[in-house]
Amino acid sequence: MKYFEDIEAGEVWQLGSRTIDADEITAFARKYDPQPFHLNAEAAKATPMGTLIASGWQTCAIFMGLFAEFLTGNDYASMGAPGIDKCRWLAPVRPGDTLTAQHFVLATRRSQSRPFGIVQGRSELINQNGTPVLLVEGVGLYGLRPQQTEAAS
Repeated sequence: MKYFEDIEAGEVWQLGSRTIDADEITAFARKYDPQPFHLNAEAAKATPMGTLIASGWQTCAIFMGLFAEFLTGNDYASMGAPGIDKCRWLAPVRPGDTLTAQHFVLATRRSQSRPFGIVQGRSELINQNGTPVLLVEGVGLYGLRPQQTEAAS
């Protein structure tokens, strides 16, 4: 298990990659963000985007999936997050794009009032051309290493 004490400012976590297709884009849009440029390639031609693009919220969901898989796959003592401070959709995500995520640990501090550590970070999602498509900044909460106690004799 990796605890708060194992995380240091300056670390860069490579979170993995995922390719998105048109069917995923339209399925998400039908359920959560039914705008023409997310629903239909023909309708999207008449919009400023000119092509079918993923919802920004879908882009966030892809990032979150990669982040959560990284944390669980690497056995981090993640305790969730109180929210995000910044979220920017920097470029459209199109069918066939392969998105790669990374997370930069900016600062760490132990909570003064609760038994966990706070990790401030910046994450980005970049497409196959090296173009950043998403920027997220916020904090995560991580469990502390359990204290070893000597058995009473």
